[in-house]
Amino acid sequence: MPHSYSNILTHIVFSTKNRQTLIDTALEARLFPYIGGIVRQLSGKLYVVNGVEDHIHLLAELPPTIAVAEAIGKIKGSSTYWIHQSFPEQAVFAWQRGYAAFSVSKSKVALVARYIEGQKEHHKKHSFQDEFLELMRRHGIAINEKYLWT
Repeated sequence: MPHSYSNILTHIVFSTKNRQTLIDTALEARLFPYIGGIVRQLSGKLYVVNGVEDHIHLLAELPPTIAVAEAIGKIKGSSTYWIHQSFPEQAVFAWQRGYAAFSVSKSKVALVARYIEGQKEHHKKHSFQDEFLELMRRHGIAINEKYLWT
């Protein structure tokens, strides 16, 4: 539609398969910019990406022409393929099947960006599981822990 406007800001979180610690500093240094390129190819804008060895967070503005699930599928699929091509020693690399996506108000962009930028420090004290459960609670998402970590 020529007269459609949107500002769809999303905090996205997903982990490596089985939360394996596969994202080392060498991979991270190239992976995060690559993910920015994927988001731009989708006509989106990446505000920030960061994470630790077993998961990442993104704050992205996604276009209204693609569903969040489709965008995340493309980010995960393209980055996995790229990792396998660029880092042959990472042949076992895979992302988990699911993800979490939280809407972000424009007024909270700086706050969420700081949170994402502080991931390495945050995870010196908090596990991914605790963080993820807290994010789910904060956003009012009902969960069944029986299926959460599979």
